[in-house]
Amino acid sequence: MRSARSLLAATAVLALAAGLSACSGSGSTSNSNAAPNAPKVDGTVTVFAAASLKESFTALGKRFEAAYPGTKVTFNFGGSSALAQSIVAGAPVDVFAAASPATMKTVTDAKLTGGDPAVFVRNTLEIAVAKGNPKHIAGLKDLGGVKTALCAKEVPCGAAAVTALKAAGVELTPATYEQDVKGALTKVELGEVDASLVYRTDVKADAAKIDGVDFPEAAQAVNDYPIATLAKAPNANGAAAFLGYVNSADARRVLTEAGFRTP
Repeated sequence: MRSARSLLAATAVLALAAGLSACSGSGSTSNSNAAPNAPKVDGTVTVFAAASLKESFTALGKRFEAAYPGTKVTFNFGGSSALAQSIVAGAPVDVFAAASPATMKTVTDAKLTGGDPAVFVRNTLEIAVAKGNPKHIAGLKDLGGVKTALCAKEVPCGAAAVTALKAAGVELTPATYEQDVKGALTKVELGEVDASLVYRTDVKADAAKIDGVDFPEAAQAVNDYPIATLAKAPNANGAAAFLGYVNSADARRVLTEAGFRTP
């Protein structure tokens, strides 16, 4: 029975995604354009998502609402580890998008997902610096002589930073550990630190205020982003539709333009 239900859910998701992608050229669609047997999609869809997805998912949420009149997407952005713990504690959530498989595993181990999580994008790190790079930071080895912010080690961007620093042979005592990537980025914006290790997508989203410095060790610390619906999603139809949309060609264009890489 479980496999049959999973097959039906997957079929519905694919039908919804196909209907949306077919109409993406005009920038919108509606419930009336969905496949004939697709379930009705309306109401609030609650999405917990990694902080690094804030800009792109906010844009996707607006496009989804336009595609399905009568829906509203509510987001909770934050550190993936904290979001996972909230879900395990019983937070009513329809969709969870994490910045690493390790944080998603917290939810799958509790048997709370409605299906197997799937990686939908990847992300890499950059060094965020003030405009003009006044400290002339060229790579990870330069961080030892400046004030640096890192994400906390339990957060995906923090775990990736540990991997990259180890690959570079750099031992670093940061000025601060932040609970999500946006916190680390803000420290640079405010001039409280000289640099921070954040995702490439965050640097791109904040290009008017900061610059980014690439470093080769980033290739050894690539983060996979899995996404899944929740087994007890309050809006199961909306959850399936949003998941289908995130995997549509229209959504992938938005995500790649934001700097994410496809799997």
